[in-house]
Amino acid sequence: MQKFLSHSIASCLQPLLGAACAVALTLTLGVSPAEASTKGKSSASAKSAPSKAAANAKASKSSKSAKSASAGSGSKARVSSSRAAASRSVVSSRGKGKAAVAAKRSVVRLPAEPARQSFGQLYGLHDTQDPLSLKSSVAYVLDQDTNEVLISKNSQAVLPIASITKLMTAVVVSESQQSLQEVLTISQDDVDTEKGSSSRLQVGSQLTRGEMLHLALMSSENRAANALGRHHPGGLSSFVAAMNSKARQLGMHDTRYVEPTGLSSQNQSSAQDLATLVKAAYNFPLIRELSTSPEYQVSVGQRQLNYHTTNRLVLNPNWDIGLQKTGYISEAGQCLVMQAQLAGRKLILVLLDSAGKYSRIGDAERIRQWLMSSDVVSMGSSGRRLGVLNTPVGAPVVQSAVR
Repeated sequence: MQKFLSHSIASCLQPLLGAACAVALTLTLGVSPAEASTKGKSSASAKSAPSKAAANAKASKSSKSAKSASAGSGSKARVSSSRAAASRSVVSSRGKGKAAVAAKRSVVRLPAEPARQSFGQLYGLHDTQDPLSLKSSVAYVLDQDTNEVLISKNSQAVLPIASITKLMTAVVVSESQQSLQEVLTISQDDVDTEKGSSSRLQVGSQLTRGEMLHLALMSSENRAANALGRHHPGGLSSFVAAMNSKARQLGMHDTRYVEPTGLSSQNQSSAQDLATLVKAAYNFPLIRELSTSPEYQVSVGQRQLNYHTTNRLVLNPNWDIGLQKTGYISEAGQCLVMQAQLAGRKLILVLLDSAGKYSRIGDAERIRQWLMSSDVVSMGSSGRRLGVLNTPVGAPVVQSAVR
């Protein structure tokens, strides 16, 4: 009986109160709207005609108010729905913000990997003191004409020499007398797998041997240097053998090469040997010209590539540089060799394992200023002795070279 009354009441009130109220009521009474409507109709058909008429009359009288109530209820429902959506959006936005903050807070920052020490640092060569406070652990200055040593700091230590290697590469290329106009092609074999260094000379790029040599000496272009060795008669292994043969011929007994670029830390030498190499390379006018070139442009396919010197002292009017080469890998530190006119004399400067990006330039300037200072007695070619800064050579030869 109770269930029957529930169905009837829900059916009667649905047109009067609207869908929303009817749903609420049926939920309260434990019956669905569809069930209430169906059962309400069945109950009404069992009644007499007058009852139907009375019900219809009441329904008719209440039609306008029911429609009004239904419209109002729908409007309220839409507003309520909009507010609910906005609320969900805000909650969602706040949730995302909190999640983002949480994500930021949850990022674990690993400590930066410490810079790899050079061989010179590992063997304590930087502990050697000198009056000029040089940042290079190895320094050597030699009079090109008289072989007089002006500065010697750890000059016998055998260390990686990085791209100073390319000076010997240039000597071997020059002595091979191969055509400088021959076009060479960069291949996958020239890509650096030792250090992963980049290059603008993509695989397939073509330049003449002369252009490759120019870029190798002036801009220390590694792929160009490797291509020069690879196109040597007999290939790369034959070229490296020629480099080591030339070193022995020059009396560079602390020097060893394993490839023509300097990317390998197994390319090693001493400052004294490198001074010998600079003196030999200076005899080639082409090496002097290309190594001191400030900039150069090459055409690679449809592209024009501009290259610049790696030694900014070339652009400095205070310096008269006849030949130069820079080098760097982490095992070697910053390196620099030069032939220059200083204090009225032709001098050869070798700086190895300098700590800091610009320290080799700073050391070269300190040496130049010392040579030009009033504390140094210099009469140039008159034969009078130039003051000598000679630090104790007590540093060990850190690794024997293969002779």
